[in-house]
This record gives sequence, C-alpha cells and structure tokens, in this order.
Amino acid sequence: MSGVRDIVMPKLGLTMTEGLVTEWRVGPGDRFAPGDILLVIETEKIANEIEAEDAGEIAEILVGEGETVAVGTPLARLKAGGAAGTAKSEAAPAETPSEKPTATEPKLAAAATAPRKEGERIIATPLARRIARQDGVDLAAVAGSGPRGRIKAEDVEAAKARQASTAAMPEGPAPEGERVAVTGAQATIVRRLTQSKQEIPHFYVAADADVGPLMALRAQVNAVGDWPRTTLTHWIVAAMGRALTEMPQMNRVWDDGHLVSLPRADVGLAVDTPRGLYVPVVRDAGHRSVGEIAVAAGALVEKARGGGLDAAAMAGGAITLSNVGTNAVRYLTPIINPGQAMILGAGAVGEVFRPDAEGRPVLKRELGLVLACDHRVINGMDGAAFLARVVELIGQPMRLLTVPAKEG
Repeated sequence: MSGVRDIVMPKLGLTMTEGLVTEWRVGPGDRFAPGDILLVIETEKIANEIEAEDAGEIAEILVGEGETVAVGTPLARLKAGGAAGTAKSEAAPAETPSEKPTATEPKLAAAATAPRKEGERIIATPLARRIARQDGVDLAAVAGSGPRGRIKAEDVEAAKARQASTAAMPEGPAPEGERVAVTGAQATIVRRLTQSKQEIPHFYVAADADVGPLMALRAQVNAVGDWPRTTLTHWIVAAMGRALTEMPQMNRVWDDGHLVSLPRADVGLAVDTPRGLYVPVVRDAGHRSVGEIAVAAGALVEKARGGGLDAAAMAGGAITLSNVGTNAVRYLTPIINPGQAMILGAGAVGEVFRPDAEGRPVLKRELGLVLACDHRVINGMDGAAFLARVVELIGQPMRLLTVPAKEG
C-alpha cells in the first residue's frame, strides 16, 4: 500500500509522558533496513535507541534534535515501507560508557564534511545551535557529520574540545593513538554525567562500617535451604532503605527549583553488564526484609544482564548504591545519577586492627563507604547523619532480617 506513515514518540515506560530527541541517525531521503537505528530518545534516566522494523525511506523529519515532545507526537514522516510507531526500542546503558558500537555506528563515524565557505547556509540541529550560542562556538567553522553536512551537538562539542586543546597547547602536536568518535548512547552517557557533575553541587562524607557481625550472620542465613541467598550488596540496600524511612527528609530530589518528597524508599542498584552499567530500582526497599530485597534485586540483575529492563524499571528513587568491592578497591567517590540526590559508593571489605575498650588491638572487617549528596537538597549535617545511620544498621544486621512495620 502506497503513501506515507509517521513514527511517533513511543511510550517507553509506564510513567513516561514525554521524551527528548537527542539524535537522528537518518535524515530526509535516507533509506534504512529492518534493525537499523533511526534515532535516539532520552527519557528521565536513559537513552533509548529506536530501531526500524521494516525497510523504508525517511520523507521528512518533524521533530529536531534537542526537542522534547509528548508521547504520541509524530517525529518523522516515512515513505511506504517505513517503520511506524511500532519501531523497536532498546535502552542504552546508564553511567559507564562501555557498550561496543552497533553495526550502524560506522555510518555515524564517517568523516565529517569540511567547514563551509563564507556565506554558505549553515545547517544545524536546534541543540547544536543552543550549545554553540552558550559556549561561543562559531558554527561556520564547525564541520558537520550529519546528513548533508548538518551540524550535530557532538560536532559542536568536538569543536569546543579542539579549541580548548589549541588554547592550552598552541604549539603541541595532536596526541598519538587511535581516535574514536563518541556517539549515540555513549555520547548521551557522557553528556548526562558531565551535566550532573557541573550542575549538581556534590559534597561527600565517608565512613568505615564494621561488617564482621553481618558477614557471620549472612553465612548462617545462606546456609538455610529455604532462605534466599544474600550478598553484601543486598544487606547494604536494606540498610539504605531502612535509613530512608527513618529520615524522610533524605528521600527527596531536586526538580526545576523545587524539592520533591518521594512516596517510597526506593533504592537504585548499579549493575555491571557486558553492555555497560544499568541502574534498576529496588522498590520500597525501606519496608522489605533483606531476603525480599535479595529476590527483587536478583530479578532486576537478571533482566539487566539479559537486556530486558525498560525505562520504568530504572525510574525514580533518591539514592543509588554502586558497589565496586569485587575489584579490591577500598573507596569509590561516585557521581550522582541525574534525577537523584545521593549515591553511595561501597568498596571492598578489608581487615584492620582497632583498639577495644581496654585499648588492645582487635582485628575488624570493615567496609569503606562514601556518600555523595546534592547540596541543594541535603545539608552537610543531614548527609553525615544519614551515612552514620546506614553504618549503624549494617552493624545491627538482625534488624534487617525482618520487615519493619509501616506507619499508619
């Protein structure tokens, strides 16, 4: 059947109402095959690559890069045979840019067009123009890598980097080695974490938690046949959730000049996968036993490693746990995930001698913790008190075996 069809802003999660078009991988007149990436859409926490289900051709781009529109809004007009609103979407990793390029990325990494001649019309995306205007970049001197030489946001960022490099080392040669353009999901990760570090006023508090009693209890619990197998991560998440319920002023986030109190003590969990780092959210962790958290977290980890997480599974929460203890690292100073107010970095368990009440050295097993806080939401004393409470709960593991009663 001839005619045109529209691809619309998809609903990528139960709570999604709008999305940001961060990158078009195709332009007007471009043909595509099933499985090709058409565009990248960013929701609250992640980037989603939208794939074509059918072969076709782009007739017209209706929503440019950098524009946010509601779910269901037409994004592009496709000629007959194009993928419509049923295009597939795949969530991109959040935080660690370790994903290998997809088969369509060589097309994106093609050499940029040469800078245009004087008086030649400049074609640039709205996001690229905004970045250039804010940072004083002359678009006439920027080579565009998009269709027909269109300047994209990453082209402006690359021009900024070259300008900074030239200013810092006017006589220095270009660094040796292979140069790989950062595009797509990786570019989104870089932009969001850079934005977080630049816009969120981070402060940090650190402590060591005595995990000797917890490790002993965990071994006993894991020996029980009908009890879910727990890891240290599950116990830390339980302590974090419990502390949030006891200190509701910590369960808030910053949103466009407002403090938003969250209805549940949800805790994000950073999960390393072959495709990168994902952050699913353990719901209502403050009112679950460590066994229930182990079951919920296990299901989320399995989905993350199998590529089955959707945007809704990674939305919400005021805090995330990033545990790098398997790498024998004692401390991690993490970056707060955009949309949240805290992140707890956990290192490896180490052995250290501490004096007892009599001053005699006693060998302890301790866990290094670093809490990053958004100073717009949390003051220093509250941040310190929250971490101290998490440490205290880790030292009282029996409390985490039971389900706390809900108030009211």
